[in-house]
Amino acid sequence: MIQTRALNLVNEISDLIPLPEVSLKVNELVDNPESSIADMAQAISLDAAITTKLLKVANSSFYRFPSKIDTVSRAVTIIGTRELRFLILASSAVRSFDNINNKVIDISSFWRHSLYTAVVSRLLAAKCNVLHKERLFVSGLLHDVGHLVMSHLIPDLVQVMKYRAQVANIPIYEAERDVYDIDHAVVGAELLKIWGLPKSLHEVILHHHEPEKSTDYVLETSIVHLANSIAKLGELGSTDLNQVPKVSPVAWEVTGLSPDVIESVLQDARAQFLEALLLFLPGVAVAS
Repeated sequence: MIQTRALNLVNEISDLIPLPEVSLKVNELVDNPESSIADMAQAISLDAAITTKLLKVANSSFYRFPSKIDTVSRAVTIIGTRELRFLILASSAVRSFDNINNKVIDISSFWRHSLYTAVVSRLLAAKCNVLHKERLFVSGLLHDVGHLVMSHLIPDLVQVMKYRAQVANIPIYEAERDVYDIDHAVVGAELLKIWGLPKSLHEVILHHHEPEKSTDYVLETSIVHLANSIAKLGELGSTDLNQVPKVSPVAWEVTGLSPDVIESVLQDARAQFLEALLLFLPGVAVAS
């Protein structure tokens, strides 16, 4: 029932938020063992805007790849197909929401927090020696997209949810469940499934508030769970975990990290966030 409600909500809006064709094609090629570097390069090159953005991002100091990347073929060779999939997704996913109107969300603040979470997720993934850490960047970037879907389709109920969360002093995802049976994490996960993205992404989105419920990707889910709270600390200019949503003990246990990591991670994140903002959300950066 719960999954059905989320799926119905996402189906109602899916035409407005299609994943760019190049991302869909690249996903297919990565999962096809018979595809080649040439196939991947050709698929990417058909989208001039994505090609330009990809080369700009790949050559930025944010990624620090070992040599200059001046062609798509070279990008595929140096970066690798799996990391490239997530790099393209990060470069293109945000624009999929351009047609979504939201009267109950400050869209600039929403994407700033999402990108901050992405940057912190990437830093934590490196500390945890996670393979293909760019998928953690994408998971962090998209962890709250269910909010955008719900705010567009059921804005009045979203206002009720926010009010309930404030009055009852409970997390927003609990208020969403109280009012509507499902939360933004379920909605976001269903959207990523419709997009055909890997389970390693939509399971993380689904359980990012409760990593202990994850089955196959508990480490990745724990990283994004931690990153969400650490990013909020960064936005507040604090290192006091009492000021942000409670962190699940499972996340510390699974990652092998402790609160002692927060200060150094925030220091690195601050240095990287502005550059990431200019790369992935230039419109938000200018508006700021």
